[in-house]
Amino acid sequence: MSDQSTKRVRGFSLLEMVVAMALGTLVLGAAVQIYSQGVGATLTVTQRAEMQQDFRAASDILTKDLGLAGAGLSPGAAIVLPSGTTPQYGCDQSHCYLNGIAGTYPLQGGVPYLYGLIPGYNKGPVFPAGTTDVTTVAYTDSGFYLNCYSAKVTAKGVVTFLPPVSPATWTTEGCLPNGLTTPQAVNDAALGLSIGDIVLMTLGGTTMVAEVTGAVTTGVDAAGNTTYIVPFANSDALKLNQTPTGGGLNSAALLASGSSAVAPCGATGPCRLFVITYYIDNTATIPRLMRQVSGHTPTPVAENVVYMKFSYDLFNTNTNTVSVNQNDGGASLGLLPNQITKVNILNMAMNGTLKGAQGGYQGADLQTSVSARNLSFVNDYPN
Repeated sequence: MSDQSTKRVRGFSLLEMVVAMALGTLVLGAAVQIYSQGVGATLTVTQRAEMQQDFRAASDILTKDLGLAGAGLSPGAAIVLPSGTTPQYGCDQSHCYLNGIAGTYPLQGGVPYLYGLIPGYNKGPVFPAGTTDVTTVAYTDSGFYLNCYSAKVTAKGVVTFLPPVSPATWTTEGCLPNGLTTPQAVNDAALGLSIGDIVLMTLGGTTMVAEVTGAVTTGVDAAGNTTYIVPFANSDALKLNQTPTGGGLNSAALLASGSSAVAPCGATGPCRLFVITYYIDNTATIPRLMRQVSGHTPTPVAENVVYMKFSYDLFNTNTNTVSVNQNDGGASLGLLPNQITKVNILNMAMNGTLKGAQGGYQGADLQTSVSARNLSFVNDYPN
């Protein structure tokens, strides 16, 4: 017969269990809170880093283009545009984007001119911080050697780009950098001319700009060399090819005059001209900084850019005085865009987002200045 223990084994009391559960809940809650705070901090830091990266990339592109304003053009260049209609920028082949309308070029005596830098004071959309600006720069494409070709009007609104006439060669023309013996084809798939491109050339003794309106086709000259036929038809999107005045490409006089020996872009011939406009697009759900080149479709540079404002320093060569921080680019003082010596980015602001909801719980701002060294030959900049 076995002995049975009469000793009782006690469990937890209800009070002890409640206390233990309460303490466990507190510890678990604290751990969850610490984890949640860690995840939130990681998200914040990650978003902050991404925003700064995006903002840095956007500001680098903008300041690079501003620094190139007027590059490849003669110092103080002011290129007369057709005045039969109103030439415009900030448009592609179907739309205009500066608050739904086009930008127009500055006038001298009622005639529009293209400059290396065109201020767009208060031409952008309105945000809580105020009305935004637009800015436009123009410079030549140094990587596409169109200047190796000569240009000749071969029909109304049609220009043929010709290779050197024997015994000249690409090399003897002096249009190529060291190491290259042949320029790109005018219809090159990657770098060649396409609809919406702007070309600067001298025809019939007149320097003009014109917009490509169709596909480039090829022909053959008397020596068997390939020629490139480029349409610059009337009624182009940017209204640069117009008549009757201002040097449009659709006049019989140009057809009769043929080509010109004067080369506006160096070496022997014409060049592609980039006319680049920066503006804020607020038609999308999230506002974006856009970059629009010549007559091509704009591309976004950065999202959540909610403010952009510029001012300009100018040098008056007549009075040898400097005018600083001119919001309108000196227009109210009677100064011209080719007298600009410095671009001041007063404020370009980007807001961040919190878990996809726009509201800008964090942001970044840019204030800086860029020397417009290609616009003016006067070495007299404000301190």
